[in-house]
Amino acid sequence: MNHQAAYERDAIRHSDREMRAHEDHHESLRLWLRLLSCSLLIEGEIRQRLRAHFDVTLSRFDLLAQLERHREGLTMGELTRRMMVSGGNVTALVDQLEQEKLVQRHADPQDRRSFRVRLTAAGRRGFHRMAGQHEQWVIDLFSGLGDRQRAQLHRLLGDLKSAVHQHQAHAQEESQ
Repeated sequence: MNHQAAYERDAIRHSDREMRAHEDHHESLRLWLRLLSCSLLIEGEIRQRLRAHFDVTLSRFDLLAQLERHREGLTMGELTRRMMVSGGNVTALVDQLEQEKLVQRHADPQDRRSFRVRLTAAGRRGFHRMAGQHEQWVIDLFSGLGDRQRAQLHRLLGDLKSAVHQHQAHAQEESQ
């Protein structure tokens, strides 16, 4: 079976968003749908594995990852912005993690009306256990690409990201 036929079979099985594109659609639209499809496939697989191996949601893992990167802790507002979820969802997650003694809230020394959320030692240990496995899953999911292909894809996506940022900056300048 050729690669295209295998891809189309898998795409249909996964309700792939890319299948919405038609040959007469602009190449940029088809490319965007392919990026979205790849992202959703990888994210779905990671979600499933986190749930199966650790009984953890991706949002919970992401919150722990944000706190691991910021040892001084983050305010609830900072967590909400970094995770791109609602404040209510972040509050519920922090409440759960605090009950499980994986995070603690500490008064913010710069603003006593606010507090910072930090990982506890137990939270850090648990996150490191999951993060090592998460990294291996991502490596496995990208294993179908060779080293040069991954490097090329990384470079191309970096170029795309820069181009989108430039476009946004230009559009913002024009709107002012």
